[in-house]
Amino acid sequence: MPKKKKVAILYGGRSVEHAVSVNSARNIFEFLDKSKFEPLPIGISKSGQWFLTEGVSKDIQKGQTLGLSLNAGKPTFLLEKSGEKFSVDVLFPVLHGTDGEDGSIQGLIKAMDLPMVGTGVLGSSLSMNKIVAKRLMREAGLPVTDFVTFRYDEKDKISFTALSKKLGLPFMVKAASLGSSVGVAKVKSKKDFAAAVEEAFKYDDEMLAEQYITGREIECAVLGNSPPEASQPGEIVISKNYEFYTFDAKYVDPDAVRIDVPAKLPKAIAEKIRKASVKAYEALHCKDFSRIDLFLDKKGNIYINEINTIPGFTNSSMYPMMWKERGVSFAELITRLLTLAQERYDRGKRIERDFQSSLKF
Repeated sequence: MPKKKKVAILYGGRSVEHAVSVNSARNIFEFLDKSKFEPLPIGISKSGQWFLTEGVSKDIQKGQTLGLSLNAGKPTFLLEKSGEKFSVDVLFPVLHGTDGEDGSIQGLIKAMDLPMVGTGVLGSSLSMNKIVAKRLMREAGLPVTDFVTFRYDEKDKISFTALSKKLGLPFMVKAASLGSSVGVAKVKSKKDFAAAVEEAFKYDDEMLAEQYITGREIECAVLGNSPPEASQPGEIVISKNYEFYTFDAKYVDPDAVRIDVPAKLPKAIAEKIRKASVKAYEALHCKDFSRIDLFLDKKGNIYINEINTIPGFTNSSMYPMMWKERGVSFAELITRLLTLAQERYDRGKRIERDFQSSLKF
């Protein structure tokens, strides 16, 4: 029997999406092929402490406190109470939002020099910031909505009149670097505006106001590297009780949405969405897997909304659903992701880290 690879599943984290991360990690832990992999759940509390937990649990702090010895290629985790040490073969970050999708944890894992599932430092930081991502996608010739950006120190200069003239009504106000519709508001009139700006800046030092698209919410799952492949698009049909796809509609209210996988689309439109999704994935240096969120208006125009480099794996998450429709089970999907991570890590070994010169030191 080949030796099982030890997979550290990182979950929780210092993020407003902490609870979503726990639910995603719980499914990954459950469906991981235990005949090939040994899961080691590592929970990160809301205060930033690391714990080895018994399974995946919302009660992260009931686990054993962890320390880390950073020896590149052979990092060691230390159970602080017992002094026991252990190592892992690959890391699977399931950390949504701040510190998880923005390149922070990816930088630490890069310093560990271990295989890691998902997009690296550069692609994570580019994709997480909606402002940077939109600019790069626009530069790549991809369709994005009109938008205007502001820093926190410009807060008092933001004009509702100027924005409504440029973007029309309604328009959206968003924190620059969050997911799960946190820090997002739909502005329909001047009375909504001040609260929307306050909410956005509550979570970030940058915000954007962008054109509201009346149309359909479409998502597309991208998997792999060189070349990546796109699933058939799926659609989120939102209840009329919601103004847009809010946090509660995503994760709390079971009657808020209907999910159609695949989406009922003309073949030509579906193919256009798939091609644009792969192009966006590559433009933002994504690796292994990502979910592309788009809008489709009544004229058949598509707009890329954002890219999620660690898409949800909860019971209501679209990413695994879209691959299941393609015949890829949850368990097989996780195995493919771990295989992709190892292959990419092995290819990266060709990069030289030393340079011989006559420089004396």
